[in-house]
Amino acid sequence: MAWEEWEQLKAEAAEQHTARMQLNQAEPDSGVNTGDLVSNKRAWAKAGHDVGSLREGIGKALDQLSDGQTGLGADTGCRTAGAQKEVHASWERYVKAVSRRCGTLAGLLEKAGNEQLKTDDSVRAAIGNLRIAYDDTPAVGGQGKGR
Repeated sequence: MAWEEWEQLKAEAAEQHTARMQLNQAEPDSGVNTGDLVSNKRAWAKAGHDVGSLREGIGKALDQLSDGQTGLGADTGCRTAGAQKEVHASWERYVKAVSRRCGTLAGLLEKAGNEQLKTDDSVRAAIGNLRIAYDDTPAVGGQGKGR
């Protein structure tokens, strides 16, 4: 391949990729609010509680699902009963998994709120410790001693 041919291929490739991805800023006039991000422990705790409270409804649905199986009897000789038991077992597994996911997510949301608060508090404490450590440090130079 001749050098000129190589240069032409590179130029064509560059023309096809004129749009570049940039992750550090939004496009101008994109409608993105550039204000400060505000987060507080109460919002995270409420989100965690709300997701966790879904488990109660899921539990009731699981009870109703099980109640629907009462009186079904043996599945021998009746294909429909056997199929229904299989469907019930698969839905029971699914609903229990959804309940576990809600519980896990609720815990993660609450932990996120706690961790953010701890982070803010630890930064505040560290700055406070710096102020305490260096508050009484005498200034160096520039002061006339009794002059």
